[in-house]
Parts: sequence; C-alpha cells; structure tokens
Amino acid sequence: MLQFEKSKQLQELPKQFFASLVAKVHAITALGHDVINLGQGNPDQPTPEHIVKSLQGAAEKTINHKYSPFRGYQYLKDAAATFYEREYGVKLDPNSEIAILFGGKAGLVELPQCLLNPGDTILIPDPGYPDYLSGVVLAQAQIERMPLKEEHAFLPNYEEIHRDVLDQAKMMFLNYPNNPTGASASEDFFNETVSYAKEHSICVVHDFAYGAIGFNGKKPISFLQAEGAKDIGIEIYTLSKTYNMAGWRVGFAVGNKSVIEALELLQDHLYVSLFPAIQEAAATALLDSQECVEELVKVYENRRNTFIKGLQDIGWEVKAPEASFFAWLKIPPGFTSESFADHLLTHAHVAVAAGNGFGEFGEGYVRVGLLTSEERLKEAVERIRKLDLF
Repeated sequence: MLQFEKSKQLQELPKQFFASLVAKVHAITALGHDVINLGQGNPDQPTPEHIVKSLQGAAEKTINHKYSPFRGYQYLKDAAATFYEREYGVKLDPNSEIAILFGGKAGLVELPQCLLNPGDTILIPDPGYPDYLSGVVLAQAQIERMPLKEEHAFLPNYEEIHRDVLDQAKMMFLNYPNNPTGASASEDFFNETVSYAKEHSICVVHDFAYGAIGFNGKKPISFLQAEGAKDIGIEIYTLSKTYNMAGWRVGFAVGNKSVIEALELLQDHLYVSLFPAIQEAAATALLDSQECVEELVKVYENRRNTFIKGLQDIGWEVKAPEASFFAWLKIPPGFTSESFADHLLTHAHVAVAAGNGFGEFGEGYVRVGLLTSEERLKEAVERIRKLDLF
C-alpha cells in the first residue's frame, strides 16, 4: 500500500496537547483505577430541555432537510443581534456584522487564514488556548507571545511589548474570561486594547467563549462594549458553554464588517452552513428565557467555592477564579507543571492539565476544570490531602 506524505502545513501543526492527557488518563483507568478527570473543558451538564425540544421539532420539518443558505439563515443572525443588544447593549447589523460559525474553534482557526499572509505577525496570549496556534501555522504566520502574569492580573502588559513588534503585528488574540487562568478583563483594559490596536492597525479577535460565566455577581463584559471596538476587531461567541451545546458545534462572530466578510468568504468555500435544525435550536437558545444560564452559573460558582475552600483547608494556597469554569492553581515547590500533574494522576488518580501545555508562562501552574459534581470535587480534594504535599 502506498504511503502518502502529509503536506508541510499538516506536518508543522502543533501536537494536540489534550490528546496526550487523554492517553495518560486512559492508561490509568485501564488498570482499573477510578480517575476524577478535571483536566479537560467539556461541559458535564445536559443541553437545556427547551433547546433540545426545539431541535426535535425543527428536525421534523422537511425544509430543514435541504441545504441552508451558504451564510446561514437570517433568523439566526437576527437572534444573535437581539442577544447582543439585550445582554451587552451592543447594536449589530445582522447582514454585515455577524457570521455563523461551526463552533467557536472553527472561527478561531479560520481567522488567521482570512487575514494573514505568510510571514505576517500575530500576537497571542501565553498561557492561552492551544488551538490558537493551529490557524496561525496554517496561515504560515509568525507568533509573538504576550505573557499573562499573575502580578498583572493575567492581562497582557502592552507597555512591555516592543514597539517594533506592535508595528509589525496585524492580528491579536485575546480571551476573557480567560482560559486557562479564569481571569476577567475590565472595561479600562478593553479601552486600552482598542487604543493600542488603532495606533498600530492591529485586528483584535476576542474569544468570548466563557462570556456567560462570571462569579460574585459580576457579569463578564463584551469587548465590543469598548468604544471603537468594532472599528478594529471582532468577538467570537459560542453556544457550547453558555447553553451546554458543546457537541452541537454552533457559534458566531460579531464585529468589524471587513473581517466578517472575510470569514464568510472563506466559509463559502468550506461549507454550506449548519444543519438548519441546529440553527433553529440555536435561535431558541439565544431568544428564550435565560433562566437556564443563571442556574448554570450558580452550579459553577458553588463548585468553585467548594473546591477552592477544600484546597485551602488542606494547606494549598490557591486563589478562586473570577470567571469561567476553570481554576488556575500554583503548584507546590519541587515540581514542574507536568511532573505535578503526573504525580496527581499516578498517586491520587486525579487528572489536571499541566500549565506548560498552554504556553511557556503556564509553567508553575495546573488547570482544573470544575466540570464534575461537588461530591466528586470533594473526593478529589481528599485524595490530594492524602498525598501530604501541603
């Protein structure tokens, strides 16, 4: 049988960080151990019933068994515009400022290919979502990393970025609430971002995947709420986290018209939009009662409080995340991020994600997903306590 060589672009793609984590967990479970897996970001709650029923009804309509319009149905774009005005006070033109996506990740991987040429510079956060790198490699662009440090509230410090780098950069990824750190961004920070982006002609892409999940009564703000944000960037919103629709693969991009047009042009050549029944269900999620979202945030906040207090009670000095469903925990002395994650998996059968998997500045931390019951989180704390590390 002939073996055909992968293209150079595929060969240069970064290794899937979470694939190695899954393999490690599988190796331990294969030995018969009960692993509490806190290492991944897959929501554990079901999609709300009214959204599922909307899909069921829509799937029975024969009109939905056909191709949808290339750029999606107007009613879903209208729903996204209504959602943004209701939730954030941001007015959007559904016809020119919204693009439907096959989940947020698709948009994040597509955008560098839409806007960058080989050799162009892009700024990415470090630590950050590993799949930001995928689109950058496919676009053959050059990466400049923006360190996210605890002493700067895990926000990039633009004053530390050399002016020549800012002048060369054509694009920037941001993500607040942040994965992996759980940090939030302020209106002042977004205003500062707009100012720097305008000065240096940088397109800002804000990944708002965890936009619904804020704690202590603080709702995360949209980047587009900053004055002038639509002039220099867009925001990616996914229904995966807000409505527990991770497997449905539906999201949308909103903002700058030229960027939206570029996204839709690329997608014209890749897809014929989403299964129409999913588009109907997505519109239902955006337009109907948001009580299910409020209840979900309470679940995550209760889990956060239980888990963080438990760790603090056993002597682990950790801070509670401000938002998202992740906790970013500083590791004890004598370990690297990877060796500590391996230690927890091997000896406590608790899986966490090593911080260095999210970038150089993730070293010294591990990421925990609050995506299991409070009882299991308490059990994880008890297993860690027995290791007598703190």
